[in-house]
Amino acid sequence: MEKRLKNYISRMEALLEQENMSAEERRALGEEVLVQIGFFQHERLVHLIVTVTFALLTMLAILGCVLAPEPMLFVLVLLLLILLVPYIRHYYILENGVQKLYTCYDRLVSNKKR
Repeated sequence: MEKRLKNYISRMEALLEQENMSAEERRALGEEVLVQIGFFQHERLVHLIVTVTFALLTMLAILGCVLAPEPMLFVLVLLLLILLVPYIRHYYILENGVQKLYTCYDRLVSNKKR
């Protein structure tokens, strides 16, 4: 998803630099951008839910380690932390990518280059 998002943003920025785009082309491109934003927002919401769930599970496991220090709970905390870091990174990329798409859309409807 990261690669798809970055490729789409690059494509949008290249299209926005074109000066010979008609109003009809801009309108059609605007509709396409809104559809893609919807797809990426959905993906972002799903990853937010997963990330928050893993964060809560990690906090519960840490609390379990404090209340009842068991070696397997420490292993569980370590595994959850290892999984949590990539989830946070992926959510960060999705969030920033969607924000860039908002900017691209705003530039498209306002007919500005930068």
